[in-house]
Amino acid sequence: MIKIKYISIPLRNFLQSMRLPAYIALCISIFCSSQTLAQQADSLKSKKQIIVLPVVAKSIETSWSFGIAASATFHLLREDTIARTSNIQALSLYSLKRQFIVAITGAQYFKRESYILYEQFSYSYFPDKFWGLGKHSPDTAGEFYTFRQYYITPHLMRNLGSDLYVGIPLEIQKVLEVDYKKGGDFDKQNVAGRRPYLISGLGLSFTFDDRNNAFSPDRGNFAQLYFNHFGRYLGSDYVYTNYVVDLRKYIRIYDRQVLALQAYSFNNTGNVPLRSLASLGGNNSMRGYYDGRYRDRNQFTIQAEYRVPVYRRFGAVVFGSFGDVGHFMTDYTFNSLKYSYGGGLRFALNKKEKLNLRLDYGIGGGRNHGLYLQIGEAF
Repeated sequence: MIKIKYISIPLRNFLQSMRLPAYIALCISIFCSSQTLAQQADSLKSKKQIIVLPVVAKSIETSWSFGIAASATFHLLREDTIARTSNIQALSLYSLKRQFIVAITGAQYFKRESYILYEQFSYSYFPDKFWGLGKHSPDTAGEFYTFRQYYITPHLMRNLGSDLYVGIPLEIQKVLEVDYKKGGDFDKQNVAGRRPYLISGLGLSFTFDDRNNAFSPDRGNFAQLYFNHFGRYLGSDYVYTNYVVDLRKYIRIYDRQVLALQAYSFNNTGNVPLRSLASLGGNNSMRGYYDGRYRDRNQFTIQAEYRVPVYRRFGAVVFGSFGDVGHFMTDYTFNSLKYSYGGGLRFALNKKEKLNLRLDYGIGGGRNHGLYLQIGEAF
């Protein structure tokens, strides 16, 4: 599963249950420190800009967590006025409960965007929750488990002209261990991937992209269709094929106000292991649901977000979404649809490149809700 986002590593585990006063204090401190950094960055004549932010958080699940997030924006060729701004983000987190994440994500736009390279590299040792498979998994506290893995996903795309691209996505995931409750839901449902495994897949992508900005577009379209086959010939322990359709549209409404729309479908055929199943929720889609609250082979979501500038570097958004998971695509029914909605604040770390720090609060059905702090928009 390819996830190209701007620092899209799952911070949900320590942000989701954070007490509100501590979280607000964290955000204020980051806003104040980042404003000075952002003003300095905007004043530079060089197109290379780097922002480094401290991360301090507290939650019921992780106790205190500490780390650093960094973002670099640049042009590979300064004289190239066609290519969009390239970027690389890095994140390192460690908690008092010995949870650890290191990740690097990015997008590089080569001369006149003849080629584009997306990449994500990460190592994580992290607790997670499992509610079982299917769209009707019980509304309980969830079963805790811990996984440790490496994840590598380079995706090289070639420009065919007229904003059309063809690409080759590669995905490698090595799950080193899965620590779960013996005799629990994992064993009862015979979940594939509950023991260490390797998956490796190679595929093909087709993309149309005429968005006017890489971070926060206010007009344009993005449409991507790709498949990725995981097979024995690449050393994969599981054989399956992943199909993804991602459609987005950005409409400028009035005085820099933007309506952003996305339809997303994630589908699998074959024997799909645990960490590659479709997962509903998270910081980029169906905000308010724990990422993985519902899992199965297939998923679809539709979401909308209205973005409004407020004052100088500050902005605000409201958003809503609905979606579901299913073992087969024919399993989707109107009665079982899940929904979420919410709002958030934005702070421009880099006004010129429209790189935002976002704070979102999402509410889902039942007892699902959560806070999210990320760099870059959800979509």
